[in-house]
Amino acid sequence: MQDSNMPLAERVRPQSLEEFIGQEHLVAPGKVLEQMIRSGKGHSILFWGPPGVGKTTLAQIIARSLNMPFFTLSAIDSGVKDVRAVIELARKSGHALLFIDEIHRFNKAQQDSLLGAVEKGIITLIGATTENPSFEVISALLSRCQVYVLQPLNEDHLMALVRQALHKDKWLAEQRLVIKEWEALIQLSGGDARRLLNLVELIAASLPADDKTVTNDLVQDIVQKKMALYDKTGEQHYDIISAFIKSLRGSDPNAAVYYLARMTEGGEDPKFIARRMVILASEDIGNANPNALLLATSCFQAVELIGYPECRIILSQAATYLACSPKSNAAYKAISDAQALVAKTGDLSVPLAIRNAPTGLMKKLDYGKGYQYAHQFEGNFADQEFLPDAIKGTKLYDPGNNAAEARMREYLRNCWKEKYGY
Repeated sequence: MQDSNMPLAERVRPQSLEEFIGQEHLVAPGKVLEQMIRSGKGHSILFWGPPGVGKTTLAQIIARSLNMPFFTLSAIDSGVKDVRAVIELARKSGHALLFIDEIHRFNKAQQDSLLGAVEKGIITLIGATTENPSFEVISALLSRCQVYVLQPLNEDHLMALVRQALHKDKWLAEQRLVIKEWEALIQLSGGDARRLLNLVELIAASLPADDKTVTNDLVQDIVQKKMALYDKTGEQHYDIISAFIKSLRGSDPNAAVYYLARMTEGGEDPKFIARRMVILASEDIGNANPNALLLATSCFQAVELIGYPECRIILSQAATYLACSPKSNAAYKAISDAQALVAKTGDLSVPLAIRNAPTGLMKKLDYGKGYQYAHQFEGNFADQEFLPDAIKGTKLYDPGNNAAEARMREYLRNCWKEKYGY
């Protein structure tokens, strides 16, 4: 009996390789996974591929086909303690298959905790990752696993999945869907089988009983009205990170941690979040609080080291600090204006006095002649020309209106009041 509360993608999940659609290079007769199952001898595996192409399903099929106890952990919300608990259960049962989703999010200590059990054969490990395991999985663990690359599902695969679900699922079969146009369904799925099937279920539930015809326009309309969940690879991904950054820029720590929670709960890559905060620390805070960049950079490094779930605390600390910092986009404006000036004026000649003169010929051509070494002058400042003649006197950096940059403005005024108008 089917559980109607279970998502369609789960209700129609294949139970054998014969039912599995896609990844023919691995599952077709005579291919590596089919041979492994037929031999009855499993080995540790890393499945590397995009979301929704069958990594979890293949792990379950392997465990079922080899009659192995099956345990699963998500690297988003599991730690070393959870890994050790599963290893202990596997030890008691003699052997088990452990599936770890998004294994690239495990930090080094968490991955290290798997090594002994994998090496001793207590567990057969299957890890799923959307990231290149060469960079995200420690070498000791990588050497103990076979890496299999899963390919994106093509249009024929996706259509076959829907047709299989229409036939296999009792509730969906009763809806008598008629799919007249496929383009919107395929496009919105992004090649993700889970997303496609859940989209089909949403559409089937939304259509009136007397007209179950699926068209592109109808799909777009239903999705815009009803699909408001966070999706780390779709439009919501960009909306939420945009709201997060704008909240930080707008000095609202409450909104910032709310959108941070939306992302962490949705499984967003913590390094992506931390990376965006490093950018914001320079773009929107800059010299108004130079410590912001130091903290944001430390946050990124700590997130790489710690991983989920604990790194959410580090992300929150950095986000609230950045939100509460004084703001300035003066450094951002300076480089933008400088790039525009370069694009407009081209490769202007560098003044001879500040050119490099590593050879005798260059010295004869007056390279470096007349350069004034700032530290030999009072206040460590020498009034000399650094910009090309064609643009001399052009002010590109204008300190922001905040305490830290006010001190910088005062310094620049003492040096360059006449030339740049500080």
